[in-house]
Amino acid sequence: MTDLELSLTLTVVHARGRGGDAIEGYAHSDFSGVERTFRRQLRRTTGGAAVAVYHRGELVVDLWGGRRTDDGDPWLADTLAMCFSTTKGVTSTALHILADRGLVDYDAPVREYWPEFAQNGKEATTVRHVMSHAVGLHRLKPLVETADDMLDWDHMVGALAAAKPAYEPGTSAGYHALTYGWLVGELIRRVSGQPIGAFIQEEIAGPLTLDGLYMGCPPGERRRVAPLAPIGIPRVGPQALKRAQNEVGRALAQVASAFPLNPKRLLGAIVPRGMEDVLYGHDIMDAEIPSANGFFTARSLARMYALLAGSGEIDGVRLLSPETVEQAGRIQHTRRDRVLMVPMRWRLGYHMVFTTRGVLDGAFGHFGFGGSGAWCHPGHDLAVAMVCNRGTGTPLGDFRLSQLGTAATAAAQGRDPEDLAVAS
Repeated sequence: MTDLELSLTLTVVHARGRGGDAIEGYAHSDFSGVERTFRRQLRRTTGGAAVAVYHRGELVVDLWGGRRTDDGDPWLADTLAMCFSTTKGVTSTALHILADRGLVDYDAPVREYWPEFAQNGKEATTVRHVMSHAVGLHRLKPLVETADDMLDWDHMVGALAAAKPAYEPGTSAGYHALTYGWLVGELIRRVSGQPIGAFIQEEIAGPLTLDGLYMGCPPGERRRVAPLAPIGIPRVGPQALKRAQNEVGRALAQVASAFPLNPKRLLGAIVPRGMEDVLYGHDIMDAEIPSANGFFTARSLARMYALLAGSGEIDGVRLLSPETVEQAGRIQHTRRDRVLMVPMRWRLGYHMVFTTRGVLDGAFGHFGFGGSGAWCHPGHDLAVAMVCNRGTGTPLGDFRLSQLGTAATAAAQGRDPEDLAVAS
């Protein structure tokens, strides 16, 4: 499809939201339900957001709106947001590129690439165990004295190499909320010889001509960043644990299941002392935390996932073979997660996808603390992404992403646009 033909099939959006917030961008007429859902969401939330959808290799939704800053600056077409655990999907895709080239074997022991890792009961741990959250290294707090240690790559990978797993790797699974990034990131560094941020720029962002897919944020791009609204990470203690269970468990129930979270394990996995200071400080932009500090546009995330939805190719650019994409999206186990208490149907670096109508069979991706997320459905050749700076603060994203996903899926299935509106 030529640019002219595409422009003739798109609905241009420039509408005013409540409080003067602008919704801008475009949506294909077949995906008008996504635009209506997004408009309603912006009217009911503070802050700003962007949503992008690819279908059959075409960018059919590219919308943004709301406020980028507390001073009322609008969200712009090139605004970046820090996307927390959504970052893990990008990190995983980077490792799949190395596997596709024959440089990494999913079933090889980690020690073949990272010899120091083979200690304290981890000698037989495989790359597959790492990518399916089955290593037993989900606890972050024993690895750091304060959250500042997270900014030191050598400290983190050294601590993980020396750590003893909570269970025999491969026998159970527990969401490695932050440790996953250093585990996979160090594998990428050892095999490629590059830091993960540089690898992503050279092997994903460059070939796909992406406008915003960074690990950390380069100084020259920081003017584009939407500051995060503090989510209010609870302090560890009896009342904090109860509050976390109530708030996070209730939000998760909306988008996933009625299973409660295990707040003690969750907080042990993600909340060392000083975490908020690190998450909302400037130093995090200089660091690489491949499970948390990706700075993305929705447009870039959707395009990367469109590559996966298209069996490893988009616009004539192939980064992965169909066989590798099939392996990446294959369910590894259906155990109930020891941290999230939900059977996450872990793939190799991705989890199941929730919409307002339940689990979307065949889809996989990664959602993030704070509201962002991205996923693909190869069967529908569909990819959906949302980024924002005001979220609910659950570890599995935001109910808004589930609403948008429902609308996008219905459109991809060719349903009447009037049926695409999602109840709020």
